[in-house]
Amino acid sequence: MTATTPAPASPIVSARDPRFTPTLYAHVGQEGSHTLSYYLGHGGYEAFKRAVAMGPDAVIDEVKKSGLRGRGGAGFATGLKWSFMPLNDGRQHIVLCNADESEPGTFKDRYLMSEDPHQLIEGMLIGGLAMRATKGYIYIRGEYVHAAERLWAAIKEAREAGFLGKNVLGSGFDFDLQVHRGAGAYICGEETALMNSLEGLRANPRLKPPFPAAAGLYGLPTTINNVETFCACTHILRYGADWHAGMGTEKSKGMKLFQISGPVKRPGVYELPLGTTFRELIYDWAGGPQEDIKAIIPGGISCQLLKWSDQILDTPMDYESLVAAGSSLGTAGVTLIPSSVSIVQTTWNSVRFYAHESCGKCTPCREGISGWMVKMYEKLGRGYGQPGDTQLILDMADNIGGRSFCALADACMGPVLSSIKLFREEYDAAERGELIGAGKRWREV
Repeated sequence: MTATTPAPASPIVSARDPRFTPTLYAHVGQEGSHTLSYYLGHGGYEAFKRAVAMGPDAVIDEVKKSGLRGRGGAGFATGLKWSFMPLNDGRQHIVLCNADESEPGTFKDRYLMSEDPHQLIEGMLIGGLAMRATKGYIYIRGEYVHAAERLWAAIKEAREAGFLGKNVLGSGFDFDLQVHRGAGAYICGEETALMNSLEGLRANPRLKPPFPAAAGLYGLPTTINNVETFCACTHILRYGADWHAGMGTEKSKGMKLFQISGPVKRPGVYELPLGTTFRELIYDWAGGPQEDIKAIIPGGISCQLLKWSDQILDTPMDYESLVAAGSSLGTAGVTLIPSSVSIVQTTWNSVRFYAHESCGKCTPCREGISGWMVKMYEKLGRGYGQPGDTQLILDMADNIGGRSFCALADACMGPVLSSIKLFREEYDAAERGELIGAGKRWREV
């Protein structure tokens, strides 16, 4: 089918200008923005109506054409992922939204859910229509009590108004949503672990294949995307694929919610096109650093560190450029590390986080990170280092990375290996009992 409802004019002032009118965050902070009446008054659910007129296959083609890549961290092509769902197989299809947002340094999705929940609901409606799904689940982090309450209220409003349930808006399409509160487990960022948790099981990753599109939640065909991805689909169907593809870079298209934390004047979330440089984000938008900086975490703590330099500051924040720079975009959770802190202790914090969040299913993670890696960093971080400790950490990393059941151990090794590579002098100092940072803390005797 072809679209019979044209896309409205784009709100973007200049697709190549980073100072453009926001779309994902356009209504965040506005009074009443979480209500259905407000959403309908600002063009709400028009994108879904356009999707109905286009038909499922055309919707998937539109998302493919837009160049949208998953905003949860992996960056996989969204339209391609949607096309993996089987057609006319007689089974119920399910769409899942990962709203757990447990990556340290990431805090963008909570505002989408608490301030503009109907935007997410409409995006999941569009995804459900495209993938012939009749059921959707939003798996939300347990600590997000306010966001969960807003989602429950919005789903109730949408259901009562006919946007959810049987025969949505007379389209012949049935779709309903449920919210499931998790327990704040980082491992649920792995999609099959999330599905196990939703089913009431321990949040352990599953062996693949079968992949979720063939046998996911309750053994049914399932596709999972994160909050920002579904919200982006709402605007792609509203304004058209060309509008979305007109922003960003050649291979990394569209807008992105960049988060920045650390010693900057204006930490927060900034909606900017992919390809915006670190310098623009840090200085033009966040007001610049308030103290000397020595490293950048570009996309959440699972990403490799980047050393502060003019070259890095002028690096575009997109998928390809950051890989070329030796790291990755991740969730675009940018964190600045000041010169006044120890890289060894900073990495120790990261390793402790992964040890705490490991599900313990496989030996490299359970014994390597939760056991040996944490103990080695505690030894260095408390000033009791000895010659050879850094090499032992590298040897352990070689036996952990790429050898675990899921990607959690690999995510932990990213900051470990990059911190040693870029700041070896701090590790050498820690082996002598010295921590480079505030006060140059020495070995306690």
